[in-house]
Amino acid sequence: MENFSFYSPTFFEFGKEAENKTGELVKRFGGGKVLIHYGGGSVVRSGLLDRVKDSLKKEGISFVELGGVKPNPRSGLVYEGIDLCKKENVDFVLAVGGGSTIDSSKAIAAGVVYDGDFWDFYCGKYITEALPVGTILTIAAAGSEGSPDSVITRESDMMKRGASGDAIRPKFSVLNPALTQTLPAFQSAAGITDIMAHLYERYLTNSTEVEVTDRLIEALLLTMKHEGPRVIENPDNYEARANIMWAGMMAHNNSCGVGRSQDWTSHDIEHELSALYDVAHGAGLAVTMPAVFKYVMKHNIMRFAQVAVRVWGCCMDFEHPEVTALEGINAFRSVLISIGMPRNFGELGAKEEDIPVLAQNLCYGNGRDGKIGGFVTLTKGDCEEIYKMMV
Repeated sequence: MENFSFYSPTFFEFGKEAENKTGELVKRFGGGKVLIHYGGGSVVRSGLLDRVKDSLKKEGISFVELGGVKPNPRSGLVYEGIDLCKKENVDFVLAVGGGSTIDSSKAIAAGVVYDGDFWDFYCGKYITEALPVGTILTIAAAGSEGSPDSVITRESDMMKRGASGDAIRPKFSVLNPALTQTLPAFQSAAGITDIMAHLYERYLTNSTEVEVTDRLIEALLLTMKHEGPRVIENPDNYEARANIMWAGMMAHNNSCGVGRSQDWTSHDIEHELSALYDVAHGAGLAVTMPAVFKYVMKHNIMRFAQVAVRVWGCCMDFEHPEVTALEGINAFRSVLISIGMPRNFGELGAKEEDIPVLAQNLCYGNGRDGKIGGFVTLTKGDCEEIYKMMV
């Protein structure tokens, strides 16, 4: 296990009707004037936005609103939010929605107190200062409600990149599993896939003797393996929703990633797909991960064989561990397909002829040096081969 520092101060309010405590939570964490940031649609129609406003009013907290967040959140709305916060002297950003809304809120919070272009943070500059952020989660997926991370797409060139810093970890997050019960099955499945991706990105490590975090990751993967199909079969299963929601937070607040190197190859490769085609991130990951895993499997066969046995119920073939490893990858892919995730480029709406552009942007866009990967270092040629495996 490697040396590490870990700081995760987010306060969680979990359970039914938890959103009604929003006002007192904002006050508790120093908010006086709030930007309510959201997408639109269901947040408005369900009455959630009105309940949040009523809760703020009850505590005497003023607010301004900015809706319009889209999946794969865009830089243009971030700039608009930064300007609005400065104009209105906002001192707290409240995200009402899923990962896209939270990521956009974090970018705004960092940009308001920064003299330069907020995109600097998405070119590698660490975020050390930001307005406080709170979240009310409406989909279990990205884990942004407990993480120090944010992903934004720059509209000028459709470059999708991430930023990080403990300053943008939410001060509080409201998690009411009932808010996820009205999600379409596809969105639920995409969220489930994203959660499992966050676990696999940490599981694929070159660090040794990391049994504690291995076991934590495996336990959460087993939870998703069990609860994912239950939610697709019965969207109103509150208990399954609750387990998935907490697993989603645990998967990405990095409690499972401390003391070990991590990968993030699948996320990087998928980000180019969601940037170019605007596909759902989880759906893109469902196609990307099996291809990546098969391509890098030989780097550490036993890592893939271990998860195949411990999570996917495969029998260990000690003479041919690569058989066990491949069986585990295929079992994982079968679960994703069973919950409604796409199988290949065609089902994503991606095009084989775009592979050179995807690989070029992936490896050289936004100042990258031509290589990606934490588990295995991949070149542009490697990435092109992985994309071809997805066709």
